[in-house]
Amino acid sequence: MAVDRSQVKKIAQLARLEISESEIDDYARDMSRILELVEQMDAAETQTVAPMAHPQDGRLRLRQDIADEPNRREEFQRIAPATEAGFYLVPRVVE
Repeated sequence: MAVDRSQVKKIAQLARLEISESEIDDYARDMSRILELVEQMDAAETQTVAPMAHPQDGRLRLRQDIADEPNRREEFQRIAPATEAGFYLVPRVVE
């Protein structure tokens, strides 16, 4: 699909981009190449290809869910402005 000068001007106007007259031909050529690539990809047969969650289709290495920091809850609660039953009390912001 070829993009002409008037289409580049219209796209630039819609996108609120300022493009000089000398750049219009370069943009038209580049946009045409991009659309040709999209057409080629659209023409590829994908009906028999199974969808993947990730292009590398690798497995995630999971770590053990183990706490690696000491529990300092009591220390932090002692310096908090207000606590009750192990919870932090904060001012009400919604009526």
